Amino acid sequence: MSYADLQVSTNYSFLRGASHPREIVAAAAALGHTAVGITDRNSLAGIVKAYDAATQAKIKLVIGCRLDLTGGESLLCYPRDRAAYSRLVRMLTVGKRRAKKGQCHLSYEDLLEYGEGQLLVALGDYASAPLRILLEKLRSDFRNRAYLALTRRFRPNEVQRLSDLATMAVGARVPTVATNDVLYHVPDRRMLQDVLTCIRLGRSIDTLGHDREWSADRFFKPPQEMKRLFALHPEAVERTGEIAERCTFSLDQIQYQYPDEKLFPGLTAQEGLEKQTWTGAAARYPTGVSPPVKAKLEYELKIIGGLGYAPYFLTVWRIVQFARSQGILCQGRGSAANSAVCFCLGITEIDPTKHNLLFERFISASRGEPPDIDVDFEHERREEVIQWIYKTYGRERAALTATVIHYRSRRAVREVAKALGLPEDTAAVLAKSVWGWSEEGIPESQARNLGLDPTDWRLKLLLELSGEITGFPRHLSQHPGGFVITQDRLDDLVPIENASMADRTVIEWDKDDIEIMKMMKVDVLGLGMLGCLRRAFNLLRDHKGLDYTIATLPAEDPPVYDMLCAADSVGVFQVESRAQMNMLPRLKPRTLYDLVIEVAIVRPGPIQGDMVHP
Repeated sequence: MSYADLQVSTNYSFLRGASHPREIVAAAAALGHTAVGITDRNSLAGIVKAYDAATQAKIKLVIGCRLDLTGGESLLCYPRDRAAYSRLVRMLTVGKRRAKKGQCHLSYEDLLEYGEGQLLVALGDYASAPLRILLEKLRSDFRNRAYLALTRRFRPNEVQRLSDLATMAVGARVPTVATNDVLYHVPDRRMLQDVLTCIRLGRSIDTLGHDREWSADRFFKPPQEMKRLFALHPEAVERTGEIAERCTFSLDQIQYQYPDEKLFPGLTAQEGLEKQTWTGAAARYPTGVSPPVKAKLEYELKIIGGLGYAPYFLTVWRIVQFARSQGILCQGRGSAANSAVCFCLGITEIDPTKHNLLFERFISASRGEPPDIDVDFEHERREEVIQWIYKTYGRERAALTATVIHYRSRRAVREVAKALGLPEDTAAVLAKSVWGWSEEGIPESQARNLGLDPTDWRLKLLLELSGEITGFPRHLSQHPGGFVITQDRLDDLVPIENASMADRTVIEWDKDDIEIMKMMKVDVLGLGMLGCLRRAFNLLRDHKGLDYTIATLPAEDPPVYDMLCAADSVGVFQVESRAQMNMLPRLKPRTLYDLVIEVAIVRPGPIQGDMVHP
């Protein structure tokens, strides 16, 4: 039979759902569901990961969300097509922008304004007067796009309750649809969901009371079981397939467009980039551009043109030009230093031809990956650059990407212990025994070595549940400086919300999501050392009469390397960590290339792969 669970909360509902999107999709596909609908509350934060999983599992994903309105009404909303999806995204953006971070304030009037093309399913457990009024309004305003959800709660008088709801739907001329209101993909996640509720409400399991989910059946069931549970309402079960068929929108219909960046009248972005590159080359090489440099620039420009990345380079150049016009010190870093074009545009200060750096590490036609240019600015003045970007491109076309804060072992132990009512000192002892960035659980042997009894049932639950919650998203934060900028409206693609910091706005998707969606970002980062350099330059100019820039600093200065070899690098970016300071006297770098190798090997990859131990 045709059945699809259309009311499913993932753990991107943040402390409500107890399963990852990939687990949700895999469970639905394994049970033979025709589709699965993701409906996190007032959010689309998890749909990209669900879309990626659904593509691999070859199951249809019905994109939607649960709308909790300020008037107390709750509805499931599914956009039927691309235009309706844009309206849903813009509606969520409106609700989030008028509320503080993490909240969304929407009214029924907003639903009327943005509701064209949406399928709406009213939620309500009892046939109450407010629900009847809502159904009558939905029928009047949305006609055949309105439904009423029937959900088993496994409470007394369940048959009568569902019958009353079905009768009310008939009276309002609104069809019913069966939902399972899934919170976790398998029954074993029930206890974890209770713990998530405790964390969200700041309570312990002993005091949670009626705020705990009553039903223990909030997991996926086979279509045959849903047919049995709704034997008196078979049409409601069949209607899930009808809604899934009516929703034709998929995320693969989204076409991201980077801004044209027509900064040179009469020239295309590629022509403008080439013009500015050769102008910059003349300034970088006042005695003339040598044949090897010319060949390298022509090679890079050809690849950039073939991949259509010219507007991206112009955006970064434009941002750097603004910063320098305001006297803000900035410097591109990372693989962008491998590009002669970036050097000639003034984005980086390292000549890649002099150091024989490989451009393909930055951009490769065979990899097809978008360029990723990180530009550091003086951290005291970076906010000026950020606000200029917002002003230049508009809040509806530019926003920072989100960073999903996930549970790691240490925080998981502390919060689960509090939810289970365990003493704080017990939680502290266990948490301190875990490496801060660890995502591995705590074995019973480790608890026993700490003098704890792993057979105690609450401690046993703590070890088990803290392991399960590790890796779960806890809340959305903002990326340090990764901007997504679009040609058309960004709030047609992804909801935009307020950040906790004033005058900043953030999209709901993180860097992994925008990579899946093939969206490009520009990283505007802050670096304290640039502020130190700025003050040093000022001192040299005022007291020594020396006017230096990053590009004109003496290269390969021996005293600098003497200090590095002595591990005298406190506060020096990239070599200030204990691991780097331990390795410097052993490798004794005497040139920039030596330093590049030293920094490269003291990284998580080589260390975790046992290539080196600092």
